[in-house]
Amino acid sequence: MSRNWAICIGINEYYNLTPLRYAVQDATAMRDFFLEEIEFEQVFYFADDSPPIDTPQGSMRSQPTYANLTYFFRKRFQKQFLTVGDNFWFFFAGHGELHEGHDYLMPIDVDPGNLERTALRISDITASLRNSGADNTVLLLDACRSQGKRAAVGFGSDAQPGIVTIYACSPRQASYEIEALQHGSFTHALLEGLRLLGAESCATVQRIDQYLRHQVPILNQRYQKPVQTPYTAVEPLSKNCLILLPQRARLEDVQALKNAAYKAEIEDDWELAQQLWTRVLATPGVDQDAVLAIGRIAVKRAQPSPAAAPPQTAGSRRIEASVARPARPVVPTLGFDVVTISDIERGLQGSGQPKVIINSRRLRAEYRREDLGGGVTLDLMRLPSGTFIMGSPATEAGRDVYKVWENLAGIDVEGPQHRVEVAAFWMGKYAVTQVHWCAVAALPKIERDLNHDPAEFKGDERPVEQVSWDDATEFCRRLSKHSGRTYRLPREAEWEYACRAGTTTPFHFGSTITPELSNYAAVDYEYEGYKFSASYGEGPKGAYRKQTTDVGSFPANAFGLYDMHGNVWEWCEDHWHNSYKGAPIDGSSWKSSDIDAYRLRRGGSWNINPVNCRSAYRGRNPCGIRGNGIGFRVVCASAWTLA
Repeated sequence: MSRNWAICIGINEYYNLTPLRYAVQDATAMRDFFLEEIEFEQVFYFADDSPPIDTPQGSMRSQPTYANLTYFFRKRFQKQFLTVGDNFWFFFAGHGELHEGHDYLMPIDVDPGNLERTALRISDITASLRNSGADNTVLLLDACRSQGKRAAVGFGSDAQPGIVTIYACSPRQASYEIEALQHGSFTHALLEGLRLLGAESCATVQRIDQYLRHQVPILNQRYQKPVQTPYTAVEPLSKNCLILLPQRARLEDVQALKNAAYKAEIEDDWELAQQLWTRVLATPGVDQDAVLAIGRIAVKRAQPSPAAAPPQTAGSRRIEASVARPARPVVPTLGFDVVTISDIERGLQGSGQPKVIINSRRLRAEYRREDLGGGVTLDLMRLPSGTFIMGSPATEAGRDVYKVWENLAGIDVEGPQHRVEVAAFWMGKYAVTQVHWCAVAALPKIERDLNHDPAEFKGDERPVEQVSWDDATEFCRRLSKHSGRTYRLPREAEWEYACRAGTTTPFHFGSTITPELSNYAAVDYEYEGYKFSASYGEGPKGAYRKQTTDVGSFPANAFGLYDMHGNVWEWCEDHWHNSYKGAPIDGSSWKSSDIDAYRLRRGGSWNINPVNCRSAYRGRNPCGIRGNGIGFRVVCASAWTLA
């Protein structure tokens, strides 16, 4: 587990500068959050009236004077006490200023006319923090206040290499205190963001940056303050995906960090790669990819560099060639855009129709490409091993839909929720398309004949539909024989794990769904006295396309999988059970002794309402049924080797 240490400094009563009102409250709140909510191992607290601090050299005064602070940094950071994988956080609330190209933080006794000798240069602070041994340092600077605002124009322009620095405002803005909040708007929003859990958690540098950029301007507008936009300076850029709060990280956060680690390996940046893989290991659970990578990097770093090799002679060249290191394999990855719903605005322009606010980010994930012959290929994404909570909580809207569609009134179909551990596997990037189907249907028969063109809605890039569970299973058998790898339908636990991609909300993009993000029936109707809504939660109504759409028409989830909500139902390998009582917790397939048992289908379709498109919704059909809303995607259970 990584260790977290911090320094929190807050100053209200300056000797020679305008006093502040809430800087001490800001520092106190951050200290309490670090100690009580995140359970940091050590927090050093400096404020106007803070108690003494214990150091290896004994107790020292903690009033934030220039002498006390410089003494503390010199004595406490003489020797390394943390290591790779650990974090050191530095929070400052008070005055700051840009002076002759360098950023300074103002101690309580600063002489404004002699900053070089009485103020703390940030680059000196970061140099001390690096000596701690932690390979990740985070600066949170709520500085530059004057007369209730931060007025030192240009503060934040001084680069801090190797450090994640989050500034309360851009260099040419001011930052404000808000009386109603009893905090600076930056610190208030920072604490809100760090406390978020589940799908909205801000566990990474990138997402806390996105949250602050969105939330602080809203706070300032609400309390009639001028525009203030926080920004984050990151060096190197790979630290954007750094996980700051491992216990609150989502699977997609871990995957993004792994992608950055792979990239560092590809670029032969072994030190950075080791740091990133170490941080993957710091997240809950044991990640086998990270374990293997740490060993791989240790071997690489132990090998002598080419410069250190002895000069070759003519007689040695043949021997050297025979033992030359093989080229390191390149991990193929695909880039994709992932969107999340960050907010819903209602009643715009008097229409009453809500507007969904969407955030987008770019991710990459490992993939492989299966050659089906005739120029047709099938892409599969690698899903890492992990654990997740399967099913939905009792409070999730829509759980009562089963009393209509499945005649299962009073049965907890999506419960009880339970933790499932899933091994790594490969899954189709898209549902099987009509061009995929035609290529495999032309392969030799294994057990049953296949209709070469079963789909009602024609199009090479549209998902195949009107295929039964038996048809889909025959497809997998033929593909397995053709490729030499084992293909099958996804197990139900694998499917939900893949759909959620680390989220806990009803949909992988958030708490609701919109026709901009998926293909489903966005129309109201009533059936057997049950009213089905075109919208889910506070989401909008919208278009009803009345047919399938090309795969990949909507954004992917964090695993790089498309159309997990809507378009076509997707068959799963498992037999139907009315609830999860007795369900396996290792991600295995759950079969029954009844060969005629219903089979599972997941994900919703173009002709179904949003409530049935949720990550947790479970549908069922006889294994021989066909319909124009039922398709499937494949899973490859075989190990792929790097080319």
